[in-house]
Amino acid sequence: MQTEALSAGMEAPHFELPDADMETFALTSQHGANKVVLYFYPRDDTPGCTMEANEFSDLEEEFSKHETVVIGISRDDCLSHASFRDKYGLSVLLLSDPDARVCKRYGVMYEKEVDGHKKLSIKRSTFVIGKDGKLQHVMYGVQAHGHAQEILNLIKEMK
Repeated sequence: MQTEALSAGMEAPHFELPDADMETFALTSQHGANKVVLYFYPRDDTPGCTMEANEFSDLEEEFSKHETVVIGISRDDCLSHASFRDKYGLSVLLLSDPDARVCKRYGVMYEKEVDGHKKLSIKRSTFVIGKDGKLQHVMYGVQAHGHAQEILNLIKEMK
């Protein structure tokens, strides 16, 4: 299994995934228009993931000022994303990757043992993609708390 294969300067792997409203989002739609903060998280409505999504949503206006869109991806389905978004009033775009196709392309899947069984999980990771579609920052295994502010600070330093 591919792990942590991406690095800054590489072309961001292209994808199209459905959002919470089952509308298709294509990464290429942002090329030339916005920077993209792409964060991968394990599950909707769990403590760390909720904190991270809320922190990114709280800073949405700041990200927007810097021509940046924030997108969260997990393996939860569109309905789960819709209820997660509505429950917490999230403004970040949540995309569904149930078969982990995009997760694998970004190298965020890993095996973990739960009750003696191995299962695939998402390593909390964030990618900052420039308007040119290239990876500017690649971070695997991030901490949820304070991460949105850390990313915003990186965005502010970018040209």
